[in-house]
Amino acid sequence: MWMTVSGLLSALLYVAATVMLGARLASERLSLPAPRAWTAGAAIIAVGLHALVLYHGVVTEGGLNLGFFNALSLVAWVVVVFLLLATLGKPVENLGLLVLPVAAIAVVLALSYPSDHLLLADAGFGLKIHIMLAIVAYSLLAIAAVQALVLAFQDHQLRHKHPGGIIRALPPLQAMETLLFQMIGVGFFLLSLAIVSGMMFLEDMFAQRVAHKTVLSILAWLIFGVLLWGRRQFGWRGRVAIRWCLGGFVALMLAYFGSKLVIEIILGS
Repeated sequence: MWMTVSGLLSALLYVAATVMLGARLASERLSLPAPRAWTAGAAIIAVGLHALVLYHGVVTEGGLNLGFFNALSLVAWVVVVFLLLATLGKPVENLGLLVLPVAAIAVVLALSYPSDHLLLADAGFGLKIHIMLAIVAYSLLAIAAVQALVLAFQDHQLRHKHPGGIIRALPPLQAMETLLFQMIGVGFFLLSLAIVSGMMFLEDMFAQRVAHKTVLSILAWLIFGVLLWGRRQFGWRGRVAIRWCLGGFVALMLAYFGSKLVIEIILGS
């Protein structure tokens, strides 16, 4: 019972933080400190409650329960934590408009549709490192994808000569692009480590049940790698960078959640 209450309260606080963030961005008095403090406070409490729900649902006596909705909730939690940490030094709080509602939905889904997909407690340390690296890499690249969507909106508004409204609250386009590539660079590095660790610690990365996951993960790695190379060699930016970033994230999303959806939800195995 307490887990359900904590989860629902976490979801409500995520939504409240989203509403306050949207209201503050829509206001011309963007420098008011109180709304910003309230937004951050609501998000932090939501993250804490979310962590309690995750611990109860994921950590079991038989091992880690990384079923589809638990995994979705875990990734959403990691994304929000990274976003909150990033706001200490980067102008990324606007991404909360997309990230926080997704976290709220993930909490509710994990509570509503419990699933069992255990990583046994005696699983090797290397395998656990691989899973941790994969989750962190996915989360960072998810934030980069959200940043790319915001950048696409900003680019569209500026191209159509609509510089007012929320656009005034966003950092300059060049600063947004620089931040995007910083996120992609770190995420690409961690994804590289995740793929290498998988090759080292998984018995067969191309076994029938995980072959599609491996192929799509490598495809995502190649897409992000080409994007970083194109940025360095040819100065790729704007729409080109946005499309490559979103393409890489879609491949990565299909690699992890697409395969889990088919195997665990559709096939029920």
